[in-house]
Order: sequence, then C-alpha cells, then structure tokens
Amino acid sequence: MRMELVEALGRIVGPRWVRHRSAELATYAADGLPTHESLPGLVVLPASKQEVAGVLRLLNLLEVPFVARGAGTGLSGGALAARDAVLVTMTRMNRILAVWPERRRAVVQPGVINAKLSEAVAGHGLHYLPDPSSQSACTIGGNVAENAGGPHCLKYGVTTNHVTALEVVRTDGSFIRLGSPHGEPWGPDIVGLFIGSEGMFGVAVEITVRLEAIPRQVRTIFADFLVLRDASEAVSAIIASGIVPAALEMMDQSCIKAVEASIYATGAKTDAAAVLLVELDGSPEAVVADGAEVERLL
Repeated sequence: MRMELVEALGRIVGPRWVRHRSAELATYAADGLPTHESLPGLVVLPASKQEVAGVLRLLNLLEVPFVARGAGTGLSGGALAARDAVLVTMTRMNRILAVWPERRRAVVQPGVINAKLSEAVAGHGLHYLPDPSSQSACTIGGNVAENAGGPHCLKYGVTTNHVTALEVVRTDGSFIRLGSPHGEPWGPDIVGLFIGSEGMFGVAVEITVRLEAIPRQVRTIFADFLVLRDASEAVSAIIASGIVPAALEMMDQSCIKAVEASIYATGAKTDAAAVLLVELDGSPEAVVADGAEVERLL
C-alpha cells in the first residue's frame, strides 16, 4: 500500500505499530485454519479506543477497507484481510478496566484473553464461562466477533449469553453504546445482533461481561462404547432425563486414535467406536444425584 497511508496511520498509533514489510505481514496471513492464507495490505495495532476511532476515520475518508482481528485463533477466516485492506489488530488493548464482584460484572478491552479474565476474578469465587478450546490465547473481542462457544455452551450458552453491553467504534470513527451493564434495557437485542457480526457493524472497544460463580463441585464421567449409535442414544437419554450437563462431548474412533497418539492421551480404548465425556457441576448433593442417574443411563 502507499507509504502515505503508512505514515498517516503512524501519526495516529506511532510508526512502530504499523506493519507493512512482507515478513511482518506474513505473521498475519492465516488464522487458526492454516489451509487458508491471505496477506493483508497493512497491519495497524491501536492501543486505545481513541486510536481505533482515528484509524477507522482515516480509512473511511480514504475509502480503504479494513478487517478487525483479535488473536487470530478462529477457524472461519474472519481474521483474514486481502491485499487491498488494512488489518486492525486489537491485541494491544488488553486491560481489564473494572470488576464488580457484587454485581458479577467486568468491563474489559477487546484484547483481554479469556483465561486471563477468569484468573483475575478467581479470588472473588467467579469466572468467565465462555471457554473455546483456544481460551488460553483467544481474546474476548474475537469471541464477540465470532460468537464463540466451547464445551460448556450446552448448559451455559455462548458469548452472546454472557455480554451485556458494548462500546463500539463505527466505521466512520464515531462511538456508540449498546445494551447496559444490567442487560438489554428494552426493545430489540442490539447487543445480540452485534455479537457474531465479524466486525461488519463496527469494532468493539469496551465489553461488559457477566461473571458466574465457580461451581462448588465438578465431576467428569468418561464412558466408551462398542457401537457409535449407542453413544448417540446415550446423549439423547441424558437430555431426555432432564439433566443438563455442563459439558457433553463425543469422540468417534478416528478422534480417539488421534488423541491417544498425542501428548493428550487419556487412556481411552482405541478399539472403542466412540467415547462420551459427561461433565456435571453444581452443589455436591446435585452432582452426586445427577452422577448416579447418568451412570445408570450410560
């Protein structure tokens, strides 16, 4: 891209935080799905919401397309930009701005890593529930863009169920607030509409999230089956019983063999047609009662 744009963006975020050399751009050519690559025209890394607004205002004025990017751990291509576009990478905006334990709320910048937020609030007996498999690296802003889920979304839902308010920079550089710390006040669920939009409606620069109490007890049940259909019917039976596990995951034989051949080996039988993992959480009494019923059904 033109060096004039590089210099103009450098005046907003600092020259160090505009990447335009081929070797630098190659770092951002893929997301978590390495079979798809696209080299961006430029990469810019703002450190504040004012810098984000300045960057978007300039790109809008020059009619240059942009793509917002978090940690780039997704599998959908949502963090990739073409040669004619600028990649606006939000990883420098990684501060937890406020925690209200009594209200079970936190306000974070988009570059905060999921697991880091849970670590920060663990002393209050709280955690942030959305847990994609990449939660040790992925950012909450990226989760908002993709409406990320995780193993516990069966019981607790996905990102949209845990975000109550957003401050967003629109493509013209203006700010807008969606929702409220208490939840959507009235009318359409605009926060829910924004979450999962992959940055098409703007860039989230402050995110208010729900925090939940850490369960008093957790139990994981691991069952293997000689017939894949039996494992599927076990899933149906558990749900039909009225029990909603925190997580309910199945691996078929190909997946079992891959796991057991890796450093994540669980000891599962590789001749099993399927393995079912059932996680229960809650009060000790509920976990014992539900565990006994799940065992009977399995």
